[in-house]
Amino acid sequence: MADISKGERRTGLVNGFAAYGMWGLVPLFWPLLKPAGSVEILAHRMVWSLVFVAVALVFVRRWAWAGELLRQPRRLALVTVAAAVITVNWGVYIWAVNAGHVVEASLGYFINPLVTIAMGVLLLKERLRPTQWAAVGVGFAAVVVLAVGYGQPPWISLVLAFSFATYGLVKKKVNLGGIESLAAETAIQFLPALGYLLWLAGHGESSFVNDGAGHAALLASTGIVTAVPLVCFGAAAIRVPLSTLGLLQYLAPVFQFLLGILYFHEAMPAARWAGFVLVWLALALLTWDALRTARRGARALAEAPLPRPAAPVAETPASQV
Repeated sequence: MADISKGERRTGLVNGFAAYGMWGLVPLFWPLLKPAGSVEILAHRMVWSLVFVAVALVFVRRWAWAGELLRQPRRLALVTVAAAVITVNWGVYIWAVNAGHVVEASLGYFINPLVTIAMGVLLLKERLRPTQWAAVGVGFAAVVVLAVGYGQPPWISLVLAFSFATYGLVKKKVNLGGIESLAAETAIQFLPALGYLLWLAGHGESSFVNDGAGHAALLASTGIVTAVPLVCFGAAAIRVPLSTLGLLQYLAPVFQFLLGILYFHEAMPAARWAGFVLVWLALALLTWDALRTARRGARALAEAPLPRPAAPVAETPASQV
């Protein structure tokens, strides 16, 4: 059993590295889709993502969740909110990359954990440990430093961070699996996106129609680019501890940051460096606190006395579990 669990953990780590690695390298993909504009790329991503996940669901025969979702208006409304928020996130990210703001986009995902914590305090009334408060304070200072350096708040970073944090909060309440959630969200996005693409084609402005089969294939591959990392992430999430996933999540913005500097040659003035250093300090505090808390929890569990055997109870039929 130990060998099996070790193998499962290894599989989970490989899938986690693959997921966050692909998310980190995706800035290399969006410029390949030019001359398509950001809105056209976004619409294709919505349409082809639904096609891809629908084929995957047919293959694995997982459709029961759809009927249950349609019978629950509140969950369906939350899925609609999630679809709207991720549309904003995807659209801003695609535009930012193709407009030469890869570094600022990476900052959005660096500060996303801090925004998530702040939203937990404000919306869910969660209580923070002192180290978490310190991390949020340092993160806020980083935004101030960057705002002074830019001459305005880093809007791209903030929109990406807040939209993705909101998306995570809504998805937590919906409680759907990764592929199922993507299918539901893109089903809501599908008709508006398809309508926009047909409108472009009708006005002779569709790069999918006008720029050859190779370009059309690249636009269609946006569904694969969206869904495959999510599948890998799902495989990792069930095999590795949350603390490990929490560390792996920083791979994506690190790769994006390095691409922005080394490949896209974006400028890094002193104020931007100062802001990033403060953000990294805040994330280091968060990571240290999370690891310390996890170790304490594991130690307390190991030292807890074994419970006394409970009185025999009737066995629950498997069909009711």
